[in-house]
Amino acid sequence: MLNKLSASVIQRVLVVLFAITATISQAQIHDPVEWSFRSEPVGNGEFDLYFESTIDEGWHLYGNEIPEGGPIPTTFMFEENSGFDLVGELVEPSNKIMKDDPFFMMELTYFEEKAVFKHRVKLNEKTAKIKGELEFMVCNETQCLPPELVPFEFDLKKSDSPASKAAKQAKQKKPEKEANDKGSDSENDGILKPVTWKWEMKSLGDNEFELIAHAKIKENWHLYTMDLPEGDGPVATEFTILDSNAVELIGEPQQIGKKVNEYDPNFMMDLSFFKKEATIKQRVKLLKEKADVRAEVYFMTCDDKRCLPPEGIVNKFTLEATADIKKSEKAEVESGSEKNGKKEEKDGSLWGIFFLSFLGGFAALLTPCVFPMIPMTVSFFTKQSKTRAKGITNAIIYALFIIAVYTILGFLITWIFGADALNAMSTNEWFNLIFFLLLIIFAVSFLGAFEITLPSSWVNKADQASDKGGLIGIFFMALTLSLVSFSCTGPIIGTLLVDAAVYGGVSGPLVGMFGFSLALALPFALFAAFPGWLNSMPKSGGWLNSVKVVLGFLELGLAFKFLSNADLVLQLGIITREVFIAIWIGVSTMLTLYLLGFIRLPHDSPIEKLSVGRTLLGTLFLMFTIYLIPGMWGAPLKLISGFPPPQFYSESPEGVGKESTIMQSASAGSEDSAIPEGADPEHCPHNLNCFHDYETGMEYAQEVGKPVMLDFTGWACVNCRKMEEQVWSDPRVLDRLRNDFVLISLYVDERKKLPEEERYTSETTGKKVRTVGNKWSDFQASKFGTNSQPYYVVIDHEGNQLIESAAYDPDIEKYINWLDKGKEAFEAEGVKK
Repeated sequence: MLNKLSASVIQRVLVVLFAITATISQAQIHDPVEWSFRSEPVGNGEFDLYFESTIDEGWHLYGNEIPEGGPIPTTFMFEENSGFDLVGELVEPSNKIMKDDPFFMMELTYFEEKAVFKHRVKLNEKTAKIKGELEFMVCNETQCLPPELVPFEFDLKKSDSPASKAAKQAKQKKPEKEANDKGSDSENDGILKPVTWKWEMKSLGDNEFELIAHAKIKENWHLYTMDLPEGDGPVATEFTILDSNAVELIGEPQQIGKKVNEYDPNFMMDLSFFKKEATIKQRVKLLKEKADVRAEVYFMTCDDKRCLPPEGIVNKFTLEATADIKKSEKAEVESGSEKNGKKEEKDGSLWGIFFLSFLGGFAALLTPCVFPMIPMTVSFFTKQSKTRAKGITNAIIYALFIIAVYTILGFLITWIFGADALNAMSTNEWFNLIFFLLLIIFAVSFLGAFEITLPSSWVNKADQASDKGGLIGIFFMALTLSLVSFSCTGPIIGTLLVDAAVYGGVSGPLVGMFGFSLALALPFALFAAFPGWLNSMPKSGGWLNSVKVVLGFLELGLAFKFLSNADLVLQLGIITREVFIAIWIGVSTMLTLYLLGFIRLPHDSPIEKLSVGRTLLGTLFLMFTIYLIPGMWGAPLKLISGFPPPQFYSESPEGVGKESTIMQSASAGSEDSAIPEGADPEHCPHNLNCFHDYETGMEYAQEVGKPVMLDFTGWACVNCRKMEEQVWSDPRVLDRLRNDFVLISLYVDERKKLPEEERYTSETTGKKVRTVGNKWSDFQASKFGTNSQPYYVVIDHEGNQLIESAAYDPDIEKYINWLDKGKEAFEAEGVKK
C-alpha cells in the first residue's frame, strides 16, 4: 500500500514538473479548456449532473481512467453532504479517442473539441447544494499544461414550484421593454409596482463618470441581487450599458445595500436579495467629448407569496467632458490622473531602460571580446570594397544587422512570455530568486572565475555562412560577432533583460535590446565613414579586463536587490534595510579598492601607475561608499530610494539609538497620538497609523469622520518605495496623511493565506483568490479597473471615489494639490448630505 501511494505521489510530481517545464519552454499563457455545468431531473428525486468542456483546437483532455505512470486523469471530487448520494459511476463521453501518447509513451484515452461527463445523484432532502472540484490536464503535440482545479456547484430541489417555472420562462424570453421609470409609487388599474427607480450621475474627473440606479422597495417585497446561483432560481438583477461604443466600462457593476440571505418559499432555496432599498453603480470612461448613453436595469421582485415577471427599465444619461478636463487633456497637465500617471510612469520607465541599455552597449564595446573587433571589421569593409562609398554602405548594413539580431532577441523574449508573465515577475518571489542567482553567476563570470560561452558549433556554422558574400554574408558576419562576443556581452544582456522584463513590462525587453545594439553597432558605422578616427582609439590591453571586473561588481550589487524583493514578499526579515546597505557598502568598498589598485584579480595585468580616468572613478565610488554609511544609522539615502527595503523593514526603524516614535506616542498618552485599534504603524512608512485591512480602516474612518486614502502597494514595488521616501517624507504631505486622512495600505503581493471560508474565484479575472494579496489585487481590478502600483484613491465612507486617482509621480506639489482636492471633495459631499 505504501509503495503504491509513493508511486502515485512520484507520478504526480513528475507529471507536474514535466508540464511546468514544457509550459515554460513555450512561455505563453494558455487556457484551452472552458467548463460549464448544468443539471436535469430524471424523476424520483434523482438528477443527472453534466460537466461540459469545450476544448480548443489542437489540444486534448485526458479521460477518467488513466494507467499508472501517465498524466493526471480528469477527476471529480464532491464535498461531503448528507443532502445527496452519488448514484452509480461517472459516465464518460462517447467520443473518446484511444491512441499512443508520445509524451507518456503509452496508450491513453483522451477527448478533443468537446467532452461531456455525467454523474447521477439522488437527493435525500427537498433541496441540496452540491459542491466540489474537478481536476484535469491537457496537452497538445508539443507541450502539456500543469493540472488545474475548477470548482463546481449545483443547487437542486426535488420538484419545481410555480415560481421557478415562471422564472425559467422569463429567462428564456427577456421582455423588450424600454421605459424610463420616474419613481412613481402608485399602482394603477391593479398593476403592481413594488420597486421604483431613481437615476443619478456623478463626474469623477478625467472623463470618468459613475452611473447610479437607486431602488426603493415597498414593504414585504424584495429585489434579487446580481450574484444569484445558477439553476432554477429567480432572474438575477442586471445592470447593462446599451451604448458601449461611446464609453469604456471600468470594472464590474457594484451593488450597495443591506443584503439579506434567507430561505425563499417561492423557489424553495436560500437566496440573496435586498429589502427597502438598494443601489447599483457602474463606472465608465467617456470616449467622446459628448454622448448620450443608455443604461438598463433588468430585475425581478417577489413577496412571500408571489413573484412578478422580470422587467427592464432604461434611462438615458448625457455625458459631457467638462471644460476643465478638456483643457487639461490638451495641455497634458491633469494632476495625478490614472491615465497620465500610468503613461508618464511607463514612458519614463522605458526611456530609463533605453538609456541604461545604451550605456550597457557602450560598456560591452570596452570588453576584450568586442573592442579588438572594431578596427579589424572596419578595415575589412574598407579594403575589400571597390569604392569607399561601397565600404561605408556595407559597414552601415553590418551595423543594422547587429541591431536587428539583438532587437529580434528582445522581441522573442516579449513574444514568448507575454505581458501578464512579465508584469508578474516583479512581485513573484521565485522569479526574483532566479534573477538573483542569474546575476550572481554573471558577476562571478565577469570577475574572472569562468567564462560563459555558446557551443562552438554555433560559432563555426555562422562563420562559414559569412563567407558567402552579399547581404547574406554580412548578416552572418553580424551574427558571428554576436556569438563570439557572448562571453563578454552575455552577462550584460542577461542583466539588462532581467531589469527590462521586471520594470519595463511587455515593451521593456524590446526597447532594452534596441538601445544595447544601437550603442554596439554605432562605432562600426562611424569608423567606416571616418577611418581616420581609428588612429585615436586606445590600444587593447589589460584595461579591457578591468572594465569586465567593474561590471562584475556592479552586477553583484544589483543581484541583492532581487534577493531583497523575494525577502520582502515572503516577509522573512533576513535582508533588512541595514543588511542590504551593509552589502552595498561592502561591494562598493571592494570596487573602490580595486580601482585604486589595492587589490588585483587573477586576469589583471600589473599596474605601475593609475590613469586619470581610473583614479576619478575610484574616487567617485569612495564618495558613494561614504554616502551609504549613515544609512546604517537611519539616514534616508534618497539618492538610492526604492532600492533598499523601506525604513520600517529594519532592525532599528528610527535609527540606532533612537526611541521609536510609536513608543513616544504611547508615553505621551494623548488621545490624538493614540494608535487606533487595527492600525499597524510599525509596518507603515514614517510610522503612519495605516490600516492593512479595508473593512477595519473604513470603520475607523466613519468613527472619526475623515476621508479615506486607499494606497494599493506592493512589498517589491520600487516606485511605491520612491513615493514613500521622496514624496510622503515631505513634512507637508506627512502632515496631511497623518491628520486629514485615514490611510489604508493594501499590499497586492502579501502572501498570507486566506482562511478556507474566505477563498473564492474572482468574477473579474476568473482566477482563484487564495491569499490576502490576491484579495486586494482583485479588489483593485474589479472596483477601479487597474492592477498597477502604486495607485492612490480618495473615497468616502460608502466607498465612492471622490476625485481622479493618482499613480507614481515624484512631483510633491502635485501630490499636495491632489490630497487637498480630495479633502475638499469629501467636505463638500458632507455639506450636501
